[in-house]
Amino acid sequence: MSILSDWRQARDRRKRALVYLSTITPNVARTDADWLTSIAPAASGTLITRELQFARRAIGLIVAERDALDDRTASDVAHQLASVVNLEARRDAEAGRAWSERWRAYTGALAARGSSEAPAARLARVMLAATGIESPTTDELLRATQYVVSVRAVANEALRTAFGAASLPEDIRPSAVRPALR
Repeated sequence: MSILSDWRQARDRRKRALVYLSTITPNVARTDADWLTSIAPAASGTLITRELQFARRAIGLIVAERDALDDRTASDVAHQLASVVNLEARRDAEAGRAWSERWRAYTGALAARGSSEAPAARLARVMLAATGIESPTTDELLRATQYVVSVRAVANEALRTAFGAASLPEDIRPSAVRPALR
């Protein structure tokens, strides 16, 4: 490959990552913020909106890491997201630190082994804990888990739209196709 074709491919991957991020990082829906405000009245509206945005980002990165067809997709998305976070950190120094802290909490929840709880519920617990709800009721956890699942579904669809969907022949096992991918 030439340097020019490498550059074009990298540029194409950056564009795809930006398309993906534009789908998973829009403004938080008012209904979601209102719901979380109703169960976490001690949390400020700014904190709730920020946590819902952080949850969307974290879930989007997790989807890019776990569900992408290409190993480079997650790093491309993370690189583009870092630009967004850096811009926010320049406006508000606390924002960059807060994102790093929240990202560690979300990934830590997924990395926890031995839990009988579904990964979506563990992510929901992290989101709720950030708004001051350390011991959510069953209904609160269920609603938060539904939020996580819906964000993941949107992120999966956005990933397929931006980077393409896997297509395998129906008559050939995926393991038989793998050697042909080299």
